[in-house]
Amino acid sequence: MDYAQQQRSWGRHAPSILAVIVLHIVIGWALVNGLARRVIEVMKAPIETKIIEEIKKPPPEVPPPPPPKLAAPPPPFIPPPEINIEVPKITPPPTITAVTTTPPPPGPPPIARHTPPVQPLVRKEYKASYRVNPTFPREAIRRNLSGSVIAWVHVAPSGAVTNVEIRQTSNPIFDREVVRALSQWKFNPEPVGFIGEYEIVFNLKD
Repeated sequence: MDYAQQQRSWGRHAPSILAVIVLHIVIGWALVNGLARRVIEVMKAPIETKIIEEIKKPPPEVPPPPPPKLAAPPPPFIPPPEINIEVPKITPPPTITAVTTTPPPPGPPPIARHTPPVQPLVRKEYKASYRVNPTFPREAIRRNLSGSVIAWVHVAPSGAVTNVEIRQTSNPIFDREVVRALSQWKFNPEPVGFIGEYEIVFNLKD
């Protein structure tokens, strides 16, 4: 007989098969009788825990506060005896009042009247000792313009011209030449200055 036939023989494996059958029978009986359930219930039994509180020591006893000290009551008030002393009356001597007369306050200071300065006389076309004639402006010649200017010449007592004032003009183009020329005029000295009024005519001749 070869090795394969020996392994296939039933008698060789019979003990193992019986052991397996017996094990299944025992497990089934245990399930039927609730043995496994009891084991599980034993495993599931609650675990009791206890909390042990720490024993606290009682606080030390505090001595009671001492009783308050009672102050001694004040002695009874005894009013002093009243003593009436007569004080002699002293009449003061009569006071002498001196009457002083105060002078009246001074009046307001006199108002100084301002007298306007005397304006110098205006002399029309007064003859000068030295004259410079104005020249015709080139701009007026180029534009073919004619016109006239009335000017005041302020003359000092020495005869010199201090200012030339344009009083009336037909065209400002002539003013500058009038001021330039009349500022060079000379007059005879006089005690009082004056103003000379002059009309300068610019006529463009053909």
